[in-house]
Amino acid sequence: MLNNVTLGQYYPTNSTVHRMDPRMKIVLLVLFIVAVFMAKTLLAFIPVVAFVFIAAKLSKLPPMLLIKGLKPLRIILIITFVMNLFFLQGETVLLDLGFLTIKKEPLFTACLYAARLILLVMGSSILTLTTAPVTLTDGLERLLSPLRVIRFPAHEMAMMMTIALRFIPTLLEEADKIMKAQTARGADFESGNLIARAKAMIPLLVPLFVSAFRRAGDLAMAMEARCYHGGEGRTRLHVLKLQKRDYLALLCSCALIALVVIVR
Repeated sequence: MLNNVTLGQYYPTNSTVHRMDPRMKIVLLVLFIVAVFMAKTLLAFIPVVAFVFIAAKLSKLPPMLLIKGLKPLRIILIITFVMNLFFLQGETVLLDLGFLTIKKEPLFTACLYAARLILLVMGSSILTLTTAPVTLTDGLERLLSPLRVIRFPAHEMAMMMTIALRFIPTLLEEADKIMKAQTARGADFESGNLIARAKAMIPLLVPLFVSAFRRAGDLAMAMEARCYHGGEGRTRLHVLKLQKRDYLALLCSCALIALVVIVR
């Protein structure tokens, strides 16, 4: 399961989405999230799904790579679906077996929240898979730079967010190594009930936290050794410039939100 997490990973290839300005990709993700939460009918979800499909096609990402990123969420999806299905009130009965009653309104709400979660993960995965961590940092910093007027640490915030995304694959790889080492020593992470499995995760979490703090300390020491002082006086080899494809993508995103508003 640890190998199925794609959030924070970068898939290098030459595509239209990869060549886009990182600032515009972040803005498009925000607009996409707005469209996902505005969609409340099946007809409104059609343009949102089409947007994800077109973005994945233009980015030349393998379809199985995006589907693979949804596998770790299956437990959350199941819990969300079941809780909305059986704990919400409804009037129209679709199935009544005595011990099991399924109503139309809770079923629609359960499908709605599950679809939203899937689309949000896929949209975020497309951003991280098509944007290098350094480029993503530059994009976030440029977008947050107007907040410097109120003394907001734009560069530091962008750096922290990017480092957090960058270390997700590293920590997952470390967790996989620790799990294999503990399994070789007789640890059992699969059998038993939920409480037993949670207790079995303690030998995994303790060394993982120790390794994470050690990596954070090494990174801080390396940055200090290189006289890192934030974004003060920093120059860039590649200056970010918006191209025609960026404005075209923004226009398509605005059209998506307008279409969702019309059909919702």
